[in-house]
Amino acid sequence: MWTATWLLGGALIAWIVTVDRMRGMDGGPGTDLGGLGWYVGIWVTMMGAMMLPSVFPMVLLFGRVSSEGGRRGEPVVPTWVFVTAYLAVWTVYGLAAYGLYRVVRTFDFGFLDWDRAGPYVVGGAVAAAGLYELTPLKSICLRHCRSPLHFVLGGWRPGWRGALRMGSEHGAYCVGCCWGLMVALIVLGVMDLRWMAALAAVVVLERTWRYGWATAYAVGIGLIVLGLLAPSHPGLIPGLHAPAPMPMGM
Repeated sequence: MWTATWLLGGALIAWIVTVDRMRGMDGGPGTDLGGLGWYVGIWVTMMGAMMLPSVFPMVLLFGRVSSEGGRRGEPVVPTWVFVTAYLAVWTVYGLAAYGLYRVVRTFDFGFLDWDRAGPYVVGGAVAAAGLYELTPLKSICLRHCRSPLHFVLGGWRPGWRGALRMGSEHGAYCVGCCWGLMVALIVLGVMDLRWMAALAAVVVLERTWRYGWATAYAVGIGLIVLGLLAPSHPGLIPGLHAPAPMPMGM
């Protein structure tokens, strides 16, 4: 009961903080991500808001198995150790995205401007994210995320080191399952709360709903269609607008 309370409470607080810090900040594709420290803080908060609800069954199962092991004399590891390792993997993903963003900003690739190839780059990235939803690799990672009992029974590792490793492994599968959706979020506007909420709902449905597999295919097809429409009909895509001009000297 305590695990469920702090996990859902943490997700709620993460949403509140995210909404408060990001309100009115969206600049469309190419949104300024700010300094590294600020970005890491908001990225981890975003991942807590978006991913904790979907990882809820896995964390509860981890806590239950760890507690049962304690009754047999095994070391009991707090669930926050598992969650920390899980979020650390998403932090690495976020840092990679930030590094790519800084490369683009530093070298000022003019062809990426919105009045040149920008809409095609955004459309291509969104369509690619949709195509990934239909791939066997996506299916493998989603199967893992939808079957926490299989993961625990087949790969349980005791102790703190084991919890860190299990959290990292589960995080890696989670990134494998959702990295395409995060790419879509980043190119459409990483600070857009509407897209963030929509993709968070998709992640939860894919992993916990009985029709999660069908959801993944439907989302994949939808993203492909949106990607194809982005260059010629950006107004048909909710929340998509031409980004604000980048300030000079950044």
